[in-house]
Amino acid sequence: MKIFCIGRNYSEHTKELNNETPESPVVFMKPATALLKDNQPFFYPEWTKDLHYETELVLRVCKQGKYIKEKFASTYYDQIGLGIDFTARDLQAYQKSKGLPWEIAKAFDNSAVISPLKSIEAFNKENGITFAMKKNGTEVQRGNSTQMLYSFDTIIVYISQFFTLQQGDLIYTGTPAGVGAVQIGDKLEGFLEEEKVFECEIK
Repeated sequence: MKIFCIGRNYSEHTKELNNETPESPVVFMKPATALLKDNQPFFYPEWTKDLHYETELVLRVCKQGKYIKEKFASTYYDQIGLGIDFTARDLQAYQKSKGLPWEIAKAFDNSAVISPLKSIEAFNKENGITFAMKKNGTEVQRGNSTQMLYSFDTIIVYISQFFTLQQGDLIYTGTPAGVGAVQIGDKLEGFLEEEKVFECEIK
């Protein structure tokens, strides 16, 4: 099982971090040990002082494919959930300033919160899939899949040019504006179409 993540996929988030708008999907990966399931708490790492949440829609790949054509792309994912891509922003900034890879700021243990997954057929993709997150009871992020620079299908097509997609792979599809820092004691709650689907306490 592989975990793919798409960066800079919402224009307002790209602006808030002063990043350039990408000409193609920005892809990075996390290992299976990054997954944090079942509303388990997240333990703040000792090597960062600027840990950020990034709330994202997550697709589950349902069959193997390579060089997938766009007209078939929608048949390669069957479930969707909500997750958090935790990012050590200070460590990421340092790595980027040195021209170094920044997996250590993104792919560390438990850095990928994931909710239970639901059938994609339960959602109306044409109208977009709405999601949000609250921190300590206050909404801090809200997005809709129609706001993505690169759609689900485009992401599937692009990733499959470089990697064989396999059943069970997960794709974190990017975060909207509103990312921010967390501290020990914070409580994060994720909502998919207004239904609460996960909570995560920072310890």
